[in-house]
Amino acid sequence: MDIRRYLDSTYLKTAEQEGLDPETHARKVEDFIREAIDEGFYLVMVRPEYVPLARKMIDEAGADVKVGTVIDFPEGRSHWLKKIEEAKKAIEAGADELDFVINYEAFKKGDINTVKKEVFEGSLLALKNDKVAKWIIEAAALTDDQIAALTRLIRDTVLQTLGLRAADKVFVKSSTGFYKTPDGSPSGATEHNIKIMLENADPLPVKAAGGIRTYEDAVKMIRMGVKRIGTSSAKQIVRGETATGDY
Repeated sequence: MDIRRYLDSTYLKTAEQEGLDPETHARKVEDFIREAIDEGFYLVMVRPEYVPLARKMIDEAGADVKVGTVIDFPEGRSHWLKKIEEAKKAIEAGADELDFVINYEAFKKGDINTVKKEVFEGSLLALKNDKVAKWIIEAAALTDDQIAALTRLIRDTVLQTLGLRAADKVFVKSSTGFYKTPDGSPSGATEHNIKIMLENADPLPVKAAGGIRTYEDAVKMIRMGVKRIGTSSAKQIVRGETATGDY
């Protein structure tokens, strides 16, 4: 199976996290974007400040690669208006897909209206601009029941406010890849969590992100029903190697 068109090739570490100076970090991002173009991955996912660079490189290459970025990353606790402002800037800069971190802490506290509002406003903005929205629930921070309930909340909010036409343009996504579990357990996409998400998201698609380290892992997720996979080791995975990246 050629999995390239399922892959969101992802590089989201900051210069500080990498221990690099800004110039060296920018060159690393540029190399990463070029790799996505050369390999023909579906999408390259970068932080908002690098969206213009990705857009320029992809357009100049005439490549069929989408540009994705993250919104309110990685904690998702900002007011929905700030999320929308950030998303608008990303769209203006050339982003095709917006991966919002949902306010899962608000959800855990029972503040359902806050979550519904940001899902509606963010998804509406994406659809009005012919973009794709993905909602990161940070599954490792939730119980099984919370994963199911938050996935259903996203699904129901989208279907009830935007209709079935929006279903294939709004994803539920498992993880940021940056969350640290208190006990050191896996914080990315596990078969267990993805199964719960798939059971509760339909007809919205699911993106599995974080912890997918081999070609076999990716194929298994695709056969389970995920429509997209986020990984910082896309090239290694498609070549049958074991990923060394931590996302």
